[in-house]
Amino acid sequence: MDNLEQVLKLLLEAVKSKDTSTAVHKDPSGIPVGVSNRHVHLSRKDLDILFGKDYNLVKIKDLSQPGQYACKETVTICGPKGAIEKVRILGPIRSKTQVEVLAGDCIKLGTVPHVKLSGDLARTSPITIVGPKGSVQIDEGLIVAQRHIHMTPEDAKNLGVHDGQIVSIKFEDLRGGIYNNVAIRANDSSKLECHLDIEEANAMSINSKSRVAIVK
Repeated sequence: MDNLEQVLKLLLEAVKSKDTSTAVHKDPSGIPVGVSNRHVHLSRKDLDILFGKDYNLVKIKDLSQPGQYACKETVTICGPKGAIEKVRILGPIRSKTQVEVLAGDCIKLGTVPHVKLSGDLARTSPITIVGPKGSVQIDEGLIVAQRHIHMTPEDAKNLGVHDGQIVSIKFEDLRGGIYNNVAIRANDSSKLECHLDIEEANAMSINSKSRVAIVK
């Protein structure tokens, strides 16, 4: 082996042994994406006030996550400076009412955009919800959803991550890029899917057919 071949061999070995802490972790087809718009999750108590006692939500479409569905019913949400009509209700009923909006919606509503994971409602903004039979004002529960990835524990193992971990995601496209602060949500009732809101998706030309990869 001459000197040139030896140098090339050493360079190749150096590349192969390079630190992989920023390596992309993905399955062969990438992680599917779910793009969400503003929506509302209601408690039984608040549903009764807004639509009448013992009212049953009407399912129109199953969502990608098991047991989740979009309902026919919509409500109006009102903040200190404005209101947004026809906000879709998602089922099933929850223990606490939660309103998820876009960051831009908070400007129209006049509310503080608290970026939180679903269910983490402590010290978030109040909001008034108006339905056909009445209205409710919740003291906290208005959030801008933190971007996150749903998966099973097996998915997490295969992807080299764990529940609660914060990672970055990468989208390869002309307007693509990297989003940081993406939470891993791993449990047995989830299906592998990265959740972004419509503002985040539009910024990188991502849609429901897109695939993203985890970047550590």
